Amino acid sequence: MKILVTGGASGLGKAIVEKLAAEKTNFVYFTYNSSKESAMALEGQYPNTRSIQLDFRQEESIGAFLTQLEELAPDALVNNALNGFTQIHFHKFDSTVFENSFKVNVYPVLKIAQKFIGISRKRKAGKIITILTSAIINRPPVGFSEYIANKAYLHSMTKSWAVENAAFGITSNCISPSLMLTRLMSDLDKRIIENMTQEMGGKTLLTEKEVAEAVEFLLQASSHINGSNLIINDAKDII
Repeated sequence: MKILVTGGASGLGKAIVEKLAAEKTNFVYFTYNSSKESAMALEGQYPNTRSIQLDFRQEESIGAFLTQLEELAPDALVNNALNGFTQIHFHKFDSTVFENSFKVNVYPVLKIAQKFIGISRKRKAGKIITILTSAIINRPPVGFSEYIANKAYLHSMTKSWAVENAAFGITSNCISPSLMLTRLMSDLDKRIIENMTQEMGGKTLLTEKEVAEAVEFLLQASSHINGSNLIINDAKDII
């Protein structure tokens, strides 16, 4: 299977690439923005991978990638890339933050998915997996309104993709993991992390490897699993 993973050179994306590339019958394309050294190291470790530079903040970079996507023609798309977010209370936001956030974290995902669906409709087969967050259904962490709203928008879109393209053999599913200690969470107050850890039944946070295993499961799953959102969290985290 040819698989495209966006944001695959670091954090969760890297764990996903490593998991999928461990299966020699897969060929994994993955994008990166500034993590070139990590991307090259992944290519060196896994001959069945290829890195592609993509900057979600640059229209020219997105346009060039969409053209390249026609040639790559992957069988599956994993929407994972994220260009960060502003952690702050909603009432303190400058209004431009929401517009810019949508432009760099949502718009590129929509454009890539649209292109992928167009390619997949022609061959009547394809799988889309979009990484969200369990915060879209659970109690949202304070200061994460921008991040969660973007994920909720993508959740709605993925359900439409599932319905509109099922007849063409294309599935669209999501994975909503709970808190992981990724680079994006590096500025989170340690006391918040400690409290969240203690609230978990197993007293441990979710790992990137566990989420990568869920991605692999959905890529191998029956086409009857379509329009679903696989929530990975602790039972105590549900409200």
